[in-house]
Amino acid sequence: MAVLQRRVGAIFGLFFVLLAVAAGRTLYLGVVRGSALRKAASDQQLTYETVPAPRGTITDRNGVDLAVSEPAQDISADPYLVTDPLEASKRLAPLLGRSQASVLEKLSERSGFVYLARALPAHAAQALLALNIAGVTGTPVMRRVYPRGTLAAQVLGALGTEGNGLSGLEYSENALLNGRSGQRRVVSDALGQPVSITETRREAPGRSLTLTLDANIQQRAEDVLEAVASDFAPKDATAIVMDPRSGAILALASWPQVNANDPGASPPEDMEDRAVGLDYEPGSTFKVVAISGALEAGLITPASTFDIPDEIEAGERTIHDDTEHPEETLTAAQILARSSNVGAITIAKLEGAERFNEWVHRYGFGRPTGVDLPGEEAGATLPLSEYSGSSMGNLPIGQGELVTPMQMASAYAAIANGGILRPPHIVGAIGGRPVPEPAGHRVITARTAAGLREMLEGVLGPEGTASEVSIPGYQLAGKTGTANKVDPETGEYSESKYVASFIGFAPASDPKLLCAVVVDEPSAGSIYGGTVAAPAFAQIMSFALPYLGIPPG
Repeated sequence: MAVLQRRVGAIFGLFFVLLAVAAGRTLYLGVVRGSALRKAASDQQLTYETVPAPRGTITDRNGVDLAVSEPAQDISADPYLVTDPLEASKRLAPLLGRSQASVLEKLSERSGFVYLARALPAHAAQALLALNIAGVTGTPVMRRVYPRGTLAAQVLGALGTEGNGLSGLEYSENALLNGRSGQRRVVSDALGQPVSITETRREAPGRSLTLTLDANIQQRAEDVLEAVASDFAPKDATAIVMDPRSGAILALASWPQVNANDPGASPPEDMEDRAVGLDYEPGSTFKVVAISGALEAGLITPASTFDIPDEIEAGERTIHDDTEHPEETLTAAQILARSSNVGAITIAKLEGAERFNEWVHRYGFGRPTGVDLPGEEAGATLPLSEYSGSSMGNLPIGQGELVTPMQMASAYAAIANGGILRPPHIVGAIGGRPVPEPAGHRVITARTAAGLREMLEGVLGPEGTASEVSIPGYQLAGKTGTANKVDPETGEYSESKYVASFIGFAPASDPKLLCAVVVDEPSAGSIYGGTVAAPAFAQIMSFALPYLGIPPG
């Protein structure tokens, strides 16, 4: 009996000790550790999730989608939680569009977090997550998609992995296009299943951009440049189509083409928007600067005559016309039509260096045009103080200064627009609200502009440097350019590298459409603006003029 009582007492004592330990543990957890444990439980059951905001849509002037955002997911994994990396990689690889070896490498990393895919389309992400592979999760994001692929890729630009613009309009208009992410409060049960979801901050979509571009004209311009590349094998090429009355850009094409949905597949330089980023010597397209200045000053008229020899001395240089000829009498209009170097220099010398330099800057050369595109170069003009004895021999014929295609298009738009120079623009509306057209200012009188337009018609006439170019029913005006490039190794003008260009508008008497084509280093077939760039101008304009309903004239 005593033994039994001792055993009962021992058991009772043991239970008492255990009870005391349990009570002490409860007191410790409830009082000492209570705050930390309550926070841990809250962290496990309560989470805040980011709700991605759609980036603003970019459309053309007719509402055609050029850049849109779609739901997607970033797929990540915790390799420590993936129990069978080999089997998991086998199942994941087809849905990720990657090799099994590359997925297995990721899942085998000694890390608690790795990305398997960024911005995986929603349908693929849903199929992947339905595999229920432990350690593999998805985070909702928005995916940028360019429905027209290569169309205007350099204009639109590209995004980085974090969804911010890296180039093009995606970069320059990032603040407008980027929305504000939302947030939601998620309460989960002990098994991790959501039992309550509350929106704490609503996402705000980015603002949309409506461009002045026309997708159909843009496509035509890109197709024509592709054909130019096939025929003449240039280094690169660009084309600008503009309404000269408003400065609205209807097409801005670059070659080589880039797939906007996969810009990394092309060399980085191919993403450059050459219309604003290419600095080049313009050659004979620049001759309108000297001639318009002389017309405006009353020094010449289109009918003024000059005795033009085959060559002319300028300082220590002797400058020739493109083709050898005896001395001949040419009108100012014929000098421009035939693109006579000697004639253009003769007219420029009537003005003198100071007045010629004023006209260079009056047309906006040496500074950006102000177009609403990123990466615009200013070109380079020679300061008057640095003019030498030969400067008035090479500058008036477009050698010795650097311009951009956009600057040249803008200058010719002023001639087409009755003498008003205005900044080009490509953004037509933001969030559905029209953007006011940039204000312009007069650089030449309407009379001088009309005289220049008539003179530029001769370039496409029987004696002109683009005589083989025409569009039935439309009277065209424009100017060819063929300029030597400087060889960076020698510092001298190359005998094999040229820039061929043509800038023109129609109808000549009342221009409603302008097109500039610049082809950098054509290396097959021809190197001349009249045979490389002028036909491309005609092919683009022959589509765009009737497409826009511009009547013949």
